[in-house]
Amino acid sequence: MTQAPPTPATSTETDVEPPPPFYITNEQERRLRIQAERIEPALVISQPSSFDEYVRQLMVPPAVMDLARKAANIRLSAWETQAIRWHLDPRTDTSPRLLRQILHDKVYGERGDKSHPPYIRVACTGKGKYDGLARQQHGVPEPAFDENAKYGSPVVLEIWPAQHYSPIHSHGNTTGIIYCLAGQLDVMSYKKLDWDAEKRGLVTLTPGQCAWLTRDTYAVHKVFCPMDGGVMSSDGLMNDSADFGASFHVYLNENEVHLDAYEGADLTREVFEYIHETKRTKEKFTTYSDLSWPVLREVLARTPLE
Repeated sequence: MTQAPPTPATSTETDVEPPPPFYITNEQERRLRIQAERIEPALVISQPSSFDEYVRQLMVPPAVMDLARKAANIRLSAWETQAIRWHLDPRTDTSPRLLRQILHDKVYGERGDKSHPPYIRVACTGKGKYDGLARQQHGVPEPAFDENAKYGSPVVLEIWPAQHYSPIHSHGNTTGIIYCLAGQLDVMSYKKLDWDAEKRGLVTLTPGQCAWLTRDTYAVHKVFCPMDGGVMSSDGLMNDSADFGASFHVYLNENEVHLDAYEGADLTREVFEYIHETKRTKEKFTTYSDLSWPVLREVLARTPLE
């Protein structure tokens, strides 16, 4: 019996772009995860569970492994995690929920960015843009910053609400790690900084694992928190959940990397380049932080946990 020819694909099946954050189909995701398990050097630094994985991690630069080893025992405490969840909760009541307020302002404020769902950068050194708001609402004393302290930081805690993500971005000529502290984070690695750049591999980080980058290797990526975000807002920019992932980032310039020093850089950690999520053009981002860690930790310590 002659088999009927396959039904031609409709325009809806072939022309509709897959959804954000990575704009890939389920089959493409599967292949990218397999690629990530074979790529050399290893995309993820963790306790190796196979000979192949051990060998691929041996190829990671010593300066990167040193950063990873020093971060290996860092964790958010149970009360810090619970307090962060409280301040991310979308419920409204008489107590201001600082992190939810900041997220809302980053999207809908006077200078809000509606190109992608926001996340929060916390400077472990230096100042934060919303430190004043935190002090005003929660009675936090002003930290004793150096008068020349910057709003950027080489060491950053990043809080990723569930289903929120970054644009594709490059870290210039820095060497660094993205160490998962809580929840889960998906990291897509790209061959270059371009909307249509080749995707090299997709990994999921869990607490204790880290991705990494240098000027020449894995410098371009996109980060996404795949946890349950509840019902997203109608514009897809704010979730309805207190779930989050958290990561610890360290970025060293070439003159701060011991024996692996690089030649002079065109970009440093002060300025990163990224691809605008809606215009799909290359833009520059002057790094800053939303909060400083001393201020956020004091707010968390004063949070009336339920």
